[in-house]
Amino acid sequence: MAGRRRASRAGLSLVLLLAVLVGCGGRAPSDNAAAEVRRVLDRRAAAVLDRDEPAYRATGQPGAADAEFGNLREVPLASWSYHLTTLHRSGDRATADAELRYRIKGYDTAPVTAARTLRLTRTGGTWHVVSDEPAQKAGAQLWDQGAVTVGRGAHSLVLGVGQAGERLRAYADLADRAVPAVSEAWGTDWAGHVVVLVPKSLEGMAGLLGAAASGYRGIAAVTTGEVSEAKRGEAGSGSPKAPADRIIVNPDAYGVLGDFGKQVVLTHETTHVASRAHTTAATPLWLSEGYADWVGYRGSGRTAVQVAPELARAVVDGQIPAGLPDDKDFGFSGDAAELARAYEGGWMACRMIADHWGEVRLDDFYRAVGDHQKRAGAVEGALRDVLHTTPEKFTAQWRDYLRAQLG
Repeated sequence: MAGRRRASRAGLSLVLLLAVLVGCGGRAPSDNAAAEVRRVLDRRAAAVLDRDEPAYRATGQPGAADAEFGNLREVPLASWSYHLTTLHRSGDRATADAELRYRIKGYDTAPVTAARTLRLTRTGGTWHVVSDEPAQKAGAQLWDQGAVTVGRGAHSLVLGVGQAGERLRAYADLADRAVPAVSEAWGTDWAGHVVVLVPKSLEGMAGLLGAAASGYRGIAAVTTGEVSEAKRGEAGSGSPKAPADRIIVNPDAYGVLGDFGKQVVLTHETTHVASRAHTTAATPLWLSEGYADWVGYRGSGRTAVQVAPELARAVVDGQIPAGLPDDKDFGFSGDAAELARAYEGGWMACRMIADHWGEVRLDDFYRAVGDHQKRAGAVEGALRDVLHTTPEKFTAQWRDYLRAQLG
């Protein structure tokens, strides 16, 4: 009897709890809500691709202005879709976590993916999008920052916000010179074109990266791309068809460079795009950054002291590095002189390989390291198989090279 009373009271408590939940939420969540939201997002995506502004606005909150459609107007899209991952509903309001997937026509071999958070409201029995924003900790898209304008080159597409058309054409000209220069050094086994993003400011660049602006204040540009979780974000992918590489410019730092410096930066970043398929978790930063700098300065006639002034000062002062730079030495938020010496040390290592073993061997060495996939043993194996040396001999030769070139 006592057991039955307990069960009866438990049942009553459950009924009361359900009543409270339904009362607070207005109604129990509908199993159809997710399907309804997916249909709205499908219509929204189709409207973006069809450039159908009335259809796009019909998916939004009635009477609300939505700048996204106008911001996207000039972007050449080949595809645009949303993949709904989760839906959190409370009555006639909902928050959707979704993956935006899109491709730039003629440039992306596979969709870019971007985590988005959409807020919706249900009026008249239909769900409408109230807002569509980057998910927490995710980077923004360029059109989140304003209307996108486009500059086109023979080998490049430049997308900018808050940039004059003349300036975008200047970026395209630099990129068009960078692409053949990279192909001459690296080879033609890559797409042979680049997409350059030029936000309005340093803060805009940081927003695209989902990072703090302070970490990129003196950085003129970075290269990003879609890679598997096993690969390093800037370095590359193991697939020969790595999609969606983007060169993102910091207009504040880039703008103070001279013409030569601007060209070196764009050629450096374009090298990252070209070499992505052979740049993996096995590739140390001294090699990936050093090689990109080597291509950037290749054929310029600049001396070692001109290109590596910080390292030259250290060598003259008797402070020759004991070994090649570690990955941690390339942190953007560290000491500027230390960062410069890391880049210069990597560049000198690649320059030394090109001088002593030849440019073809340098390319072979780079590919051999990346193709190993895992860091352990990658450099050691490539030194043995491609350059026929050991890590100890290579490091000693590099230190002697620094003395000879920078002392």
